Amino acid sequence: KDLDKHLVRPVSKGYAFVIPVEIRNLVNNFSENLTMPGVAINSLLQADLKGVGLATTRFVMNSTIGLGGLVDAASEFNIPEHDTDFGETLATWGVGEGAYVELPVFGPSTQRDTVGFFVDLFTNPLTFFTINSSPEQFVPPTARSAAWLNDRDQLSGTIDSVLYDSADSYAQTRSIYLQNRRFQLEG
Repeated sequence: KDLDKHLVRPVSKGYAFVIPVEIRNLVNNFSENLTMPGVAINSLLQADLKGVGLATTRFVMNSTIGLGGLVDAASEFNIPEHDTDFGETLATWGVGEGAYVELPVFGPSTQRDTVGFFVDLFTNPLTFFTINSSPEQFVPPTARSAAWLNDRDQLSGTIDSVLYDSADSYAQTRSIYLQNRRFQLEG
């Protein structure tokens, strides 16, 4: 709560004030496109061949005619969005959610989703293409961080209400996260 109050919230507000919404949308598109190889891998691990096809098609289209992912060309061609992660893969494999945890900086999670989060970091093929000593290695994490700040700003009313206006922000955050995640996993 203190980290959000003193750092994340003010930085997200500053980012939204300085960067025009059109540029923020391009950054969000780029960041989302970078996740598609990991989504394809997780879809494959879940035996979801349709998901593999959607993630692969979206990545190829957005990376080529979408100018490196800056434009969501796949949506213009009515290709549905698809998202999954290794936490969902573990759930598909029958792994229980475990205890609820609050991760510093990253926020609410469960033990299963925490493992999934870190596996996703290291299994995304783009991570390995950018590990070198050149400045380009910082493009994916910088884009993801900028998209995260934009998301924080766009959801500011809801997040502020939960963190600062509720009698027990921990209990409310826990309840919202668990209900939302369970709903996602049930399809």
